[in-house]
Amino acid sequence: MALAVVAVLLLVALAWPVGLLVWANGKLQRTTALSGGADTAGTTYLLTGSDARGEEGGIAEDGTEGQRTDTILLLHVPRSGPTALISLPRDTYVEVPGHGGAKLNSAFAWGGAPLLVQTVEGLTGLTVDHYAEIGMGGVAHVVDAVGGVNLCYDGAVDDKDSGMVWQPGCHDVDGTQALAFARMRKADLQGDVGRALRQRQLIGAVVAKVDPKALALRPGAQVALVDAGTSALTFDEDTGVLDVARLAVAFRNANGPGGITGTPPIVDMNYRPGNIGAAVLLDEAATPPFFAAVRDGTLPPGQVGGVPGG
Repeated sequence: MALAVVAVLLLVALAWPVGLLVWANGKLQRTTALSGGADTAGTTYLLTGSDARGEEGGIAEDGTEGQRTDTILLLHVPRSGPTALISLPRDTYVEVPGHGGAKLNSAFAWGGAPLLVQTVEGLTGLTVDHYAEIGMGGVAHVVDAVGGVNLCYDGAVDDKDSGMVWQPGCHDVDGTQALAFARMRKADLQGDVGRALRQRQLIGAVVAKVDPKALALRPGAQVALVDAGTSALTFDEDTGVLDVARLAVAFRNANGPGGITGTPPIVDMNYRPGNIGAAVLLDEAATPPFFAAVRDGTLPPGQVGGVPGG
């Protein structure tokens, strides 16, 4: 009888994570995104963050209608060398296939994930292997599911637009406070680059809080986290739950001491090429070798790029 009980317990212990994986895989939201372009070395993820509250369906200052994406991150795992997480400012001036020169996030407004992927591939020379779209509103539920996170910001903030109220330093926050932290832009001297940095910090804090050992004996917490995560995220048509796990590991590695974080080489945060408003201009000469070094894993770990003169 005792052996039978042990056998049942072992069966449950083995079947639970398998069942959870099958269940989680079935809950993943997917969208058509990938270009089908020739593979480039390593694995490249394109992560977008959208706060639909302010911009979805709206009209931007450049006259572009449709859904917008506030944060665009390129996460690359080379065959050897450090993992890199590069923030692409949403207002980066780029060539959008079929549309000419425009801001990067206009590609998403005009053609959704597929056109954004093609535009990023043209800018970086890297083929996107996996795409993930993060609804910032859903991130609040994920933060609550992991029991809150610790976030840091050096400035004092009382921003009515985002709801962020902050004293300089690091604070433990819940989902509502974390969402305000991610939304704030106007009170940040670095504008959208600063917001991208804080959103990246928030996602990194969530990833760091997900401790597989701590969750192993808490099936309820596992279910709550998977439920919140799959509600907040949409992936490309080829992504499975194991790819999501690899993405999380890559994100953690990029934000660790051996990883690379930052932006491409920026020369002007107030570039005005025409009637599209202020754009971010990348260094035309330095950008291609920068992304080649990201691809090849030859950049040293640490911070790269940033606001010119900042």
